[in-house]
Amino acid sequence: MGEDHPNESEHGNAGEKQEARHADGRFAPGTSGNPAGKKPGTRHRATRAIEEMLAGEHDKLTRKAIDMALAGDTTAMRLCLDRIAPPRKDAPITFDLPPIKTAADTVSASCALLQAVSEGEVTPDEAGRVMALLTAHKSLVEVGDLEARIAALEEKQA
Repeated sequence: MGEDHPNESEHGNAGEKQEARHADGRFAPGTSGNPAGKKPGTRHRATRAIEEMLAGEHDKLTRKAIDMALAGDTTAMRLCLDRIAPPRKDAPITFDLPPIKTAADTVSASCALLQAVSEGEVTPDEAGRVMALLTAHKSLVEVGDLEARIAALEEKQA
């Protein structure tokens, strides 16, 4: 067994399987441990059966859960708040920013943003996300400025 086929072991074609693995036993990227297995996204049989049983009943069940929550059922309240109306992960913020037409305008916009943070109008986390937008916008403005300058130079030279 071992001499004629050095990659073969007592478990069959272990050599072929080992080629798809790293030395530490992990599978190489893009290699499945079960290539004949279910495709990604395939739903479990029990999940499909439950979906078939609930088909067309979602509105009634939601209304019942809301009614129970309104009647004081704390479990139904938790369900409604967690599933039907979860807390927003992001919300719009409002504060004054000067217009940004040049790259230099981003400095005054950044100052206005820092002022809004210091006054408590904007949280530091929100300011970080707005600053990322300002930085991206500044890059776009700079590219537009460079494009205009290059076009003007080319026109002047022609």
